[in-house]
This record gives sequence, C-alpha cells and structure tokens, in this order.
Amino acid sequence: MYPSRFRYEAPQSLDHAINLLHEGAGEAKVLAGGQSLIPLLKLRFAAPELLVDINNISGLDYHRFEADGTMRVGALCRHAALERSSILASRAPTMAAAAPLIADPIVRNRGTLVGSLCHADPQGDWASVVTALGGHVVALGPDGRRAIPITEFVSGPFQNVLAIDEIAVEAVIPAPKGNAAGGYLKLERRVGDFATVGVAVAIDTSGNQVTRAGIALTGVGGTTIEAAGAGQALVGRPLTADTIERAANLAAEAAKPRTDHRGSAEYKRHIVHTFVTRILNRVTETADKAA
Repeated sequence: MYPSRFRYEAPQSLDHAINLLHEGAGEAKVLAGGQSLIPLLKLRFAAPELLVDINNISGLDYHRFEADGTMRVGALCRHAALERSSILASRAPTMAAAAPLIADPIVRNRGTLVGSLCHADPQGDWASVVTALGGHVVALGPDGRRAIPITEFVSGPFQNVLAIDEIAVEAVIPAPKGNAAGGYLKLERRVGDFATVGVAVAIDTSGNQVTRAGIALTGVGGTTIEAAGAGQALVGRPLTADTIERAANLAAEAAKPRTDHRGSAEYKRHIVHTFVTRILNRVTETADKAA
C-alpha cells in the first residue's frame, strides 16, 4: 500500500518548522527518524496533508552531559549514536543497557530517542527508561520552550500532549543524586521485536543507601507504567534481599498486563518480578566487586 498524497517541506530552522506546523493546523506531521511514522503512512493509519522533515535543521543531533551531570539528548540523536556512546556506559547505565535493545540495527541507524517518546507506543523501550530516570521532554512552539515531565507527556496509547505547532526538541535526564546504577531488561519473541515485557530500573546510591529510585514497565499496560511505589520502597534503604523482594513485588502489582498470544497476565507479572530482581541483584554484585 502507498501513502496518501501529502505536501513535503524540509525547513532549515526550527522557527520555519514551527511556522509550517502552525500553517498545517493539525494536519501536519514531523519527520525525524521516520521509523515509526513511515510505516504508519504506508498503511494509511496516518494521512497528514503536510510532512515537515526536520533533518536539515542543524544542531539537534547531540547527546551530552552538562557540568552538573544533567544529560540532554537532541531530537535528531539516533539510537545508534547512544548505543555507541562512550560516555553513556559510564554515566547513564540504564540508558546504556537499553540502547542495544531498541528494535534492530536498521531502525537504530535512523530512529531517534525523542521520536520514540513522541510516538508513545506502549511497547516503546525509551519511554520506560526516561520515566525511570525522572526525565522530561522540552517542547518548542510559537510561545517559546516548555518542559513536560515524561509522566505527563504521554496522554494515552500513541498520543502525546504536544500542541499542533510544537516540536519536541530534546529529552532531558536530571543529574543523579549519588552514584548512578540500574539497567534495562526486555523479553522479546525474537531479536528486534516489540517487548512482551520490559523493565527499566534506575537508582542512585550514596554509601550503601539508595538516594533515588525509579522503576518503569514496558508492554504491560495501555501506556508506560511508572511503578512509583516500587521505586519509593528502595529509597533511604540499602539494597538487601528483603528490599529487593519488596520492590519486585510492588512492581509486579503495578503491572496491568492482558493475556494474549504472547503470554498470560500472570506470566507477564512474573517476568516483571524476575527482571526487577535480576537488575537489582546485578547492581549489588557490581557494588560488592568495586568495594
């Protein structure tokens, strides 16, 4: 199937892109990596009158850490750039664990983290990672910039809160409150598949105490699920068998899976419990080796 007819524009500035979106009056779509949008166009699940390609806008393909430890990821930063990043592995372990698990190499070479957040697929990996890290999206529109917490950015399956003339220009991850640790695990039927279950865990530690913790779930509900109670159960405590078990139980309770051809709801909750336990045990093992 071929896409329906549309007008194509490739602006070279954000101001021009925003003006085009404003003129589009809700009938325009932004093209960054295109790994989600192009299939929707081909299947005619999306039929915009205007396609605004932002790939000619310079200065949006970055990922960097500020002096205070805050991380910023630009709208044109590809998954592959994060996968190959030397600074990610040492400073953002949860993101480093997720980057190689995003779809397949072809998608990673073109797709973008910010585009994935905007697509708001309940089975999207990056939304869980950014949620666990307490991140936000920066939107730019005619009225300037605004920061939108990731927990408020996604309004439903495949829906976000961007205005019709706003562009998500970057994702921001706050500086850790201590030493950053964590991981991302994903159950998939085959390499490159959507997650049957995905779990992102991001914790900060000082001494033997957890100073901040975030746990988020992929593929076990209508949207990304923040298991806030599970994360909070770790804060102010050391990682022990008891605290890990409590966090894993609370994360499994927060899941809202449905029985389908990928597995029963009970099975998916079990995987959530297993993944939380496995990630946190790896964190404690790494800490013990470093001590």
